[in-house]
Amino acid sequence: MMNPTKSNKTFMAYFVLFVWGFVLMGFGLEQNQTSEIKVGVVLDLQTSFSKICLTSINISLSDFYKVHADYTTRLAIHVRDSMEDVVQASAAALDLIKNEKVSAIIGPRSSMQADFMIRLAEKSQVPTVTFSATCPLLTSINSPYFIRATSNDLSQVKAIAAIVKSFEWRSVVAIYVDNEFGEGIMPYLADALQDVQACVVHRSLIPQEANDDQILKELYKLMTMQTRVFVVHMEPSLGFRFFQKAREINMMKEGYVWLLTDGMMNLMRSNEHGSSLENMQGVLGVRSHIPISQELEDFRLRWKKKLEKENLLMGDDTELNVYALWAYDSITALAMAVEKTNIKNLSYDKTSASSNDKTDLGTLGVSRYGKSLIKALSNVRFKGLAGEFKLINRQLESSAFEITNIIGDKERIIGFWRPSTGLVNAKSNNTKLFTRERFGPVIWPGNSTVVPKGWEIPTNGKKLIVGVPVKKGFLNFVDAKIDPISNATIVTGYCIDVFEAALKMLPYSVIPKYVAFDSPHEYDDLVYQVYTGRFDAVVGDVTIIANRSLYVDFTLPYTESGVSMMVPLKDNKNKNTWVFLKPWSLDLWVTTACFFVFIGFIVWILEHRVNTDFRGPPHYQIGTSFWFSFSTMNFAHREKVVSNLARFVVIVWCFVVLVLIQSYTANLTSFLTVQRFQSEVTNWTDLIKFNESVGYQHGTFVLELLKKQRFHESQLKAFGSAEECNELFSNGTIAASFDEVAYLKVIRSQNCSKYAMVEPYFKTGGFGFVFPKNSPLTDDVSRAILNVTQGDEMQHIEDKWFKRNSDCPDPNTSLSSNHLSLSNLWGLFLIAGLASTLALLIFVANFLYEHRHTLFQDSGNSIWRRSMSLLRIFDEKDISSHTFKNNVVHNVSSPITQGTPSPSTMQITPSGPSPLSQSQNKEFELRRVSFNPSGELIHRQPEQDKDEESDIHCEGV
Repeated sequence: MMNPTKSNKTFMAYFVLFVWGFVLMGFGLEQNQTSEIKVGVVLDLQTSFSKICLTSINISLSDFYKVHADYTTRLAIHVRDSMEDVVQASAAALDLIKNEKVSAIIGPRSSMQADFMIRLAEKSQVPTVTFSATCPLLTSINSPYFIRATSNDLSQVKAIAAIVKSFEWRSVVAIYVDNEFGEGIMPYLADALQDVQACVVHRSLIPQEANDDQILKELYKLMTMQTRVFVVHMEPSLGFRFFQKAREINMMKEGYVWLLTDGMMNLMRSNEHGSSLENMQGVLGVRSHIPISQELEDFRLRWKKKLEKENLLMGDDTELNVYALWAYDSITALAMAVEKTNIKNLSYDKTSASSNDKTDLGTLGVSRYGKSLIKALSNVRFKGLAGEFKLINRQLESSAFEITNIIGDKERIIGFWRPSTGLVNAKSNNTKLFTRERFGPVIWPGNSTVVPKGWEIPTNGKKLIVGVPVKKGFLNFVDAKIDPISNATIVTGYCIDVFEAALKMLPYSVIPKYVAFDSPHEYDDLVYQVYTGRFDAVVGDVTIIANRSLYVDFTLPYTESGVSMMVPLKDNKNKNTWVFLKPWSLDLWVTTACFFVFIGFIVWILEHRVNTDFRGPPHYQIGTSFWFSFSTMNFAHREKVVSNLARFVVIVWCFVVLVLIQSYTANLTSFLTVQRFQSEVTNWTDLIKFNESVGYQHGTFVLELLKKQRFHESQLKAFGSAEECNELFSNGTIAASFDEVAYLKVIRSQNCSKYAMVEPYFKTGGFGFVFPKNSPLTDDVSRAILNVTQGDEMQHIEDKWFKRNSDCPDPNTSLSSNHLSLSNLWGLFLIAGLASTLALLIFVANFLYEHRHTLFQDSGNSIWRRSMSLLRIFDEKDISSHTFKNNVVHNVSSPITQGTPSPSTMQITPSGPSPLSQSQNKEFELRRVSFNPSGELIHRQPEQDKDEESDIHCEGV
């Protein structure tokens, strides 16, 4: 029999094991339990679009939890029908939040439905995730609980602008549906086109529920316009009907360009509207790029099988669209984010409703789960079926776009646009240039392969309203008159011809309509009318200046720039006796004269001991030195220089003299040419100093310019024409006139012998055409102006309006000083001075070295006596010089050696002791004697030294 105590212990052990097993089983059940997260889905359930997307959502949930079976959270979908109505979509969202207490909402389909839903979700702090609402205006709501898991329409405008730039189109017509979806993209499209020097010239709004007559009416209006490039942004339901009517009225022919946004291109294959591509042949489109992957192909097959199983296929050509892929990725991202959040805060906090608030919104609760879910969603990163899923500021990061061309029943990809590289060719991936070669061959409407120019001259197109100033003078620049019969403005003139020549160079047609404008402050007021929008442009003699460029744009100038002063000339012919002194300034004259003396002195020093031409009495030597130096002016010196140092000095000096003479001759010629036309005024400061009156053209900016230069208002006299200006000068009213160079040239051409222009004082930009700020015409017309001014046509226009008088002097002649001064030529004198000084130093050094015994050995004499001895030696001939030795050799001729009876001359050198003193014995006196045929002396002629008186008598041979 078992012990009772032992039996109790056994029972207790089994009981503990049972309890512990029960606890472990309960813990395991708790571990296998999952939390359900309610998610609302609001779609238009009756449309094929929503059926396709809802199928993708269901497949996404199944695929995700099949892979992530260990997740402790599960999304539970609660679907509501928005019935293609904005109010119903909001009511569905309100029901999901109030009754189902959903943690997030997926949808709705359209941007209009999403607007109120986003505000409702923000109030209840329930995240709203949309995969199809692309309108940029939704971002402006700035709700922290709004997630756009699709592309923003804003991201495609740069791709469209790149296409426009690639084909060099300048004008675009925007056609869009008249609602938030259509209007949201327009400001951004206009800005993007402006960045590529294009513009939206017209906006065509089509109502969402427009009938065929309304569509046709708008299309006929577009036919009358010049622009043939159309950007279409609308939903497929309206877009397909629009192109059907465009084809019916022959607007799908050659010359037209149609660009579709991704609003239509992403749903081009949708069959819900029974559309056909035959009405859209040659259309270009922008479509979101979906990278090809094996996962995508597998999903496509499973998706189509599910549609077949649920009898949701609308036809064999029903295809998966990008919105269905974004719906798939949105659910995946939401499931991943839910797993990372704290599931303990799934409840709603109740709000205290006001006693007067009897609506459902007043009692709407606030989700505790929203903040943590939004934070988790913002950090989700994965590679989805539609590409990389990455949210930037709660919006899906923009991806690449495909550039497609509709040909037959296919959409052929001809290029890509990426934010990093821009446009690239679909085949070559060429990104080097913005050229048409970036695309593959394009088939345009009308089955044409020729790139449309983008415009045509219509029968009733919009014209460019051009303001033209009404002038009383200088009508050769611009002249605007009103035809009394037709009341039309007739304009002529140089500026008009240049403008119309430039318009002909444009790659598109611009038809100007000229409007005359008259104002007391004509030009500033006229330019301001462009800023206000009254005129599209201003054409005339309008100067480019800084303050005007603040509110308008100017083209490149087509005339010379600068404001100059014009002064009257006086006939000074034969009234200036000393005109020959004017080419050089006084300091140059003095320096030149001093150097003539200096060079003569240097040459005398170098030649005095070795050249008999530079010896003789003092007055003879001085005269010879001056004569030699000054005769180098016309290179008429006859004295020969025999020392190398002197030759070096003379060569350098002759070069200096040559330059001086040529400069003097050229300058004197200039003075003699213009000296009969001189003016007492050459500087505007003198006009202010002496209170002289000056003229300016009425209505121009020159008045303010002169006031800034401290001209008193009483000094300023206005003129309106060249004739009035001439009259003011003739009666002495003004001493000078200030105006643009172009005007002054006209005045001078009519009065060429009476006035001269002084160098420009004030810089301006010249004449230019005026356009509004950031107008694409500014750059195009500027380039056209360059083509005109660099061609022959500009010369024809100038010859037509400004006929030059051949008798007039050069209009570019200036009255500024033409004197040459020492500062212009000091380098020449520096060269001559250095060469002469160097030669002198070499000579002195050599002389002192040769006679060093006299300077150093005779120590008994004083320095003064030794210096005087050196001077006496310097004054004597250098008998050792080769010049005198050569004379001796060449002058000796013996009658014996001649062997002829004719008289002859020979040199006799005395032999034996010399009767001369020791000092005289340093050199010998040579005598020239003549003999008759019999040998008798018949004549003797002493070759006397110019310094000595001694003779040597020869009595016979």
